[in-house]
Amino acid sequence: MKRIFIILAVVLIAAAGSIGLSLNRQILPSEQFIEFPKGTGTMEIASRLAAAGVIPSRWHLLAARALRPGQRWQAGEYRFHKPATVWEVADRLKRGDVYLVELRIPEGYNLYDIAGAVEQAGFAKAIAFINAARNPALIRDLAPHAPSLEGFLFPSTYYVPRKTTAEVLCRLLTDQFRKEWKLADGGPNALAAVTLASLVEKETGAPEERAVVAAVYRNRLQLGMKLEADPTTIYSAMLEGIWRGKIYKSDLQRLHPYNTYAVAGLPPGPIANPGRAALSAALHPAASDYLFFVAKGDGTGRHNFSKTYAEHARSVIAWRRGRGA
Repeated sequence: MKRIFIILAVVLIAAAGSIGLSLNRQILPSEQFIEFPKGTGTMEIASRLAAAGVIPSRWHLLAARALRPGQRWQAGEYRFHKPATVWEVADRLKRGDVYLVELRIPEGYNLYDIAGAVEQAGFAKAIAFINAARNPALIRDLAPHAPSLEGFLFPSTYYVPRKTTAEVLCRLLTDQFRKEWKLADGGPNALAAVTLASLVEKETGAPEERAVVAAVYRNRLQLGMKLEADPTTIYSAMLEGIWRGKIYKSDLQRLHPYNTYAVAGLPPGPIANPGRAALSAALHPAASDYLFFVAKGDGTGRHNFSKTYAEHARSVIAWRRGRGA
């Protein structure tokens, strides 16, 4: 009997040693994406990783967890494509190193641009995002009369799980807007300021000009002048599906709520999604009497600003000469 116990002890020690050594051996799996929903049990996680070839067997991962009690493994989708030991796999599960996809949204993108980026990144179809973004419910408290989420989908670089839905993406982007709006001390009603900021964002990329452009629009609004902002004409044509790549006289004359050549005041809502600097400019326009501006046409993207129409007309002539018109 004593001899049997000795043999059994030797076998158990050898097995433990074998598992201990294999815990440190790297396994190179083929690329695998494995998702563990919330509530997935330890045995299920270990079994699925073993079946996928990420670990030698489920017992190896269970042994690793037993040797490090108290670990909590995180739910989510994981990507396994590099050599890793069982210990390293267990550490990834503990840290929650879930697979995230980059979604980059530049300042000035409108919701249709964002929809294209969403589809290209492999999340949802563009039309699904457009439909979700057309529902303004997520920002009703900040902008009760906003026609959609346009303007409130904050531009930034996001890292999100690849199965994120269009609705969740909209919430993520509007949540980020809320944070930025609070930092900017924007106040309870955001629609007018964000609409103005979207015009500023589309009109100039020069940092020093943003507050001046905002001042031009503020001054024109106060005087009852039409804004006559080219980006609004472009946006109105896009909404009607008739944008032809450049502005024609007929576009300027077309009666549309977003066409500020034809309709006085701000458009009904933003025409793009402004970044932090444009929001700041809209909230804090420069102290200026300018009423007009036109591109310099020198390749810098900057503008000539004027207080009178006569000055502006001269700047327009210079701009046309620069274009060879």
